[in-house]
Amino acid sequence: MGTTQLEAVQEPKYWHLKTVLNDALDSEFEVGEILPNERDLAARFGVARATLRQALEQLELEGRLQRRRGVGTTVAPPRMGVAVGPSSDVWPGAGRDAWRTIGCVEAVAPGSVAALLGTGPDETVHTIRRERVMQGQPVATELLYVPPVSVPGLSAMLSPAAHAPAVLRELHLLELEGEDRAVELGSARAEDAKQLDRLPGAPVLVVTTRYFAQGRVAAAAVATYRADTCRLTFGHSGAIEVTHHQPDSDRQAS
Repeated sequence: MGTTQLEAVQEPKYWHLKTVLNDALDSEFEVGEILPNERDLAARFGVARATLRQALEQLELEGRLQRRRGVGTTVAPPRMGVAVGPSSDVWPGAGRDAWRTIGCVEAVAPGSVAALLGTGPDETVHTIRRERVMQGQPVATELLYVPPVSVPGLSAMLSPAAHAPAVLRELHLLELEGEDRAVELGSARAEDAKQLDRLPGAPVLVVTTRYFAQGRVAAAAVATYRADTCRLTFGHSGAIEVTHHQPDSDRQAS
């Protein structure tokens, strides 16, 4: 990982540094290996630490690096494919659901979610937290918001352990008319970061799903996926292998 003259490059210094570091990750480091500290890396490449941080943040965003509590910055494994779609028109918790329910509370939904559900600013909704684990590690956490009007048969006398199953059971009695999804890049909130074993502010993919019944949005889910380990697949077949290395034949051809 030699020193590069960055001053003569027209593109932003951090972007060129990111390319140099990316090549070094392929040739000099193993998955899980800890990178040298920022001071040593900045000195090695002759750049300011602010420039180095920009490059490292971009590599984390691209899934090449992971920041781990108490460890530092490590080389990330290739992203795993996580099937998210296509829309299957089934309620959460039905069929072969990949999520595990953690708990349920009644709370006021965030403003953006309340707007999706059409609930009032102070109206409480049933909020179910779920998580998704793959290969032994948490890859996503989800909050499923269900307004009381969608589960009118729900008993007011529920134990904490029975709350989530009862909400899902009542929700499944409705005829699901359809669903839609939106995906955007975001930053991990403190609670989600703790659940996903990430640092607050780490890059995440946020998938918002609306479930329709009785001509309205009957429930909404906001799922937060680790952007450093996941690539979301929406087709019926998600078996697309993505690696960080070019095949030898491609290198020879180029």
